[in-house]
Amino acid sequence: MSSPARVYIQATQTDPNIHAQTAIGLIHERLRSRLAELTEASVHVTRGEPVQAGPELCARRVRLHLTATDEALYAPAAGAAQTRLLVRALRTAAAAFDPLITALSTASDADRAAGAARSLDTVLAVHFAVEQSVLLPALADLPGADLAALAADLGTLLEGGRLESSAVIDVREIPHGQRHPRIFARFARLAPGQDFVLVNNHDPKPLRREFDATHPGAFTWDYLESGPEQWRIRVGRAPVDA
Repeated sequence: MSSPARVYIQATQTDPNIHAQTAIGLIHERLRSRLAELTEASVHVTRGEPVQAGPELCARRVRLHLTATDEALYAPAAGAAQTRLLVRALRTAAAAFDPLITALSTASDADRAAGAARSLDTVLAVHFAVEQSVLLPALADLPGADLAALAADLGTLLEGGRLESSAVIDVREIPHGQRHPRIFARFARLAPGQDFVLVNNHDPKPLRREFDATHPGAFTWDYLESGPEQWRIRVGRAPVDA
């Protein structure tokens, strides 16, 4: 049971997890508003009139959103035992949207574009509700996860940027509270068989326990150097996740 202090903090906008959930919700709303614009635009054109680039552009935005969400939010949760099945279901649903997105991008007139936009918005509304009410709270509770950082990653990808993919993560100069989230975020972006080298000024046994709890059987952990002043560990994603 949560303590009174924790309940109080989570009930305010000072909680970074609440702030991150709000930010992601606004991203969802902006995408759905673009679909709504296509639906409303059909009222003001002659039936059968050819459409301009709007539907195609909107379809590209939807595809970008789904791809970015997978990398920034689904990937960090995909290897964790608590959220693995949830992510699998969300990915299956996202893949099923492809025919609707294609129908929107290839709509030949405003009426067809509006119909495709309405259909796509209907399924996205349910999909986004599951993300907001189930996935994001689950991510916030994962050991080592930083929902605010993941929300920032989503924004970076939607703006056309790329996420960190360095082969070496030296955490010695990183504040202690930020080390584990950064390491887990980097791990989430590994493909099976890939790895990175963690550099630390002590043996990160607590981190290893968190990996055991959240990614049992799905990671590799090999000491390359064991002190006394520097520890180097090769952390990888197992060739086939358990």
